[in-house]
Amino acid sequence: QVQLVESGGGLVQPGGSLRLSCAASGSIFRVNAMGWYRQAPGKQRELVATITSGGSTNYADSVKGRFTISRDNAKKTVYLQMNSLKPEDTAVYYCACRSYFWMGRSQKEEGTYDYWGQGTQVTVSS
Repeated sequence: QVQLVESGGGLVQPGGSLRLSCAASGSIFRVNAMGWYRQAPGKQRELVATITSGGSTNYADSVKGRFTISRDNAKKTVYLQMNSLKPEDTAVYYCACRSYFWMGRSQKEEGTYDYWGQGTQVTVSS
């Protein structure tokens, strides 16, 4: 059993910043890629950013230049620094990770992420 514990969501004004954190624990020996997805009301879940154990990153076009993903491999923790937030960033943000079983597959493939967090709400509003 693997658990992903997210923290850092909340309410912020447009132009503000938030930092999300997600720690993986449980019976997962090595984590390959970790990342963040989000789902706004009435919309499909979409990729925000992912990062591999080697540090290779991938971002959605809508967040490039504003969001930064990073990770601490030893702690099996991934972070998402979100700057210049916009109302359209409002969504439930989900942490995801995948095991080394999926090594070699693109980190963009949502279907390769084995484990998901419960989600944390991010609301950008004045």
